[in-house]
Amino acid sequence: MQALLEHWELWLQDISGADGHWRLFLMVFPYFLLLEVPLNLLVLAGTLRWFVRKRSATPMRSLYRPRVSCIITCYSEGHDVEKTLRSLAEQTYPGSIEIIPIVDGATANQATLYAVRRFKATQRMPKNRIIRPLAKWQRGGRVSSLNAGLAYGSGEIIINVDGDTSFDNDMVVKMVRHFEDPKVPAVAGSLRVRNVGQSWVARVQALEYLLSIHMSKIGLAEWNLVNNVSGAFGAFRRSFLQQIGGWDTHTAEDLDLTLRMKSYFRRYGLRIPFDPEAIGHTDAPHTLRGYLQQRLRWDGDLFFVYIRKHAHSFNPQLVGWPNFLMLLLSGLFFQLILPFIILGYSLVALFILPFTAFVFYAALIYLLYLAMASLLYLGLMLMVSERPRQDLKLLLILPFFPFAMFGLRCWSVYAVLNEVLRRGHEESSMAPWWVLKRANRF
Repeated sequence: MQALLEHWELWLQDISGADGHWRLFLMVFPYFLLLEVPLNLLVLAGTLRWFVRKRSATPMRSLYRPRVSCIITCYSEGHDVEKTLRSLAEQTYPGSIEIIPIVDGATANQATLYAVRRFKATQRMPKNRIIRPLAKWQRGGRVSSLNAGLAYGSGEIIINVDGDTSFDNDMVVKMVRHFEDPKVPAVAGSLRVRNVGQSWVARVQALEYLLSIHMSKIGLAEWNLVNNVSGAFGAFRRSFLQQIGGWDTHTAEDLDLTLRMKSYFRRYGLRIPFDPEAIGHTDAPHTLRGYLQQRLRWDGDLFFVYIRKHAHSFNPQLVGWPNFLMLLLSGLFFQLILPFIILGYSLVALFILPFTAFVFYAALIYLLYLAMASLLYLGLMLMVSERPRQDLKLLLILPFFPFAMFGLRCWSVYAVLNEVLRRGHEESSMAPWWVLKRANRF
C-alpha cells in the first residue's frame, strides 16, 4: 500500500511539471478509439467503390425470374400486418410471388389472424400473386414460424420479413437479381425507421440505422464482409437453406444463420451482397424503455451467439482470412470487449484525472466520434441516400449522436453481464420459455 501511495505521489509530481499536460496526454489518451478509424475508413472506401461501380455500370435486362416465397412472421401485429401484405402484393416483380403470412400462437392472436384472412378475402391479387396464410395455433416462436414457412412454401428464393415491415414496390426485383450468381446464398436488405417523427428516441435510431447499419453494410459488402443478414428482412436461396438445415432454435437466429452460411465461404467461394436499393420500413421503439429493452436482448444475444454457440466459427479455414479478421475485430472486440474498455476508462478518468483534464479528454473523445459520424453522414448524403430531404432532417440529431452511442456502449456492458451471469437469452420474447429451455445446449 505504501509503495502504491509513493507511486501516486511521483505521478502527480510528474504531471505538475512544465510539460506535465503533454505527458498526461500521452499516458491516458484513449488510443483504443483510434482502432475505429480504420474500420470507418474501410466502410467509406467500400461505399465509394460501390458508388463508382454503380455510376459506371451498364444497365442490363435479365430474364431471371424465379418463383419467390415471402415468409411473414406474425405474432401480435393486428391490422398492421395489412401494410406488409399490401406492400408485397404490389411489388413490380414480373415473376411469381407466393405470400405466406404465418400467425404464431393464432389461438391468442385472433386479431392478427382475422386481419390476414380479411386481406386475402378482399384484396384483388394479380394472377402471379398468391397468398397462402398459415395459422400455428400453439406458439412456437419466430424460428418455428420461419422453418414452417420454408417447408410450406415452394419458391426458389425465400424472403423472410417481419409482420410489421413494409417495402418499396421494387424490393423483390432488387433482391432477386443477385441470385443469378450461383455463388450467392443470401442477400441482405436495407431497413429504414418508419416512425421517425414519433419521438427523439426514434430519430436517434433512424440515424443509427443509416450510419451504423446501412452505410456499414454497403461498405463491408464491397469486400464481402457483411456481418449479418437481418432477421427482419433478408433473402435466401432455398436449396442452400435446406442444405444447412434452415433456421436454428434460440434467439438471434439471423446472426446464427449468417455465421453458419459463412462457414461455407472458403470452401465454395460464396459471397453475401447487401442491396441498399432494396428498402424496407419498420417501426423502431419510440420510448427509451422500449429501446433499452430491445438492445438488452440484441447485445446479450451477441455474447451468446459469438462465445457460447459459434466459437468454432472463428476459424480462417472455414470463413477465410478477411472474414476471420472482421469477426475478431467487429464481432468480438468492438461489440463485446470495447464497451467494457470505454466504461472502465470513463470511470477511472472521472476519479483520477484533474477536472480540467477530464473535461478536455471528454471533449476530445466527443469530437472524435462526432467527426467520424459526420464523415459517414456526408458520405451517405453525397453517395447513398435515395431520400435526401428526409435524411437531411436528421442533421439536427447528429450533434447528440455520440452521446447516444456512448450510452449504448455502457448499456452493452450490462447486457453482456446479464447474458454471462443470468443467461438472458432464455428470457427472450422471441419464443416461449419452454422452447428456449428445451433447446438449451450451450
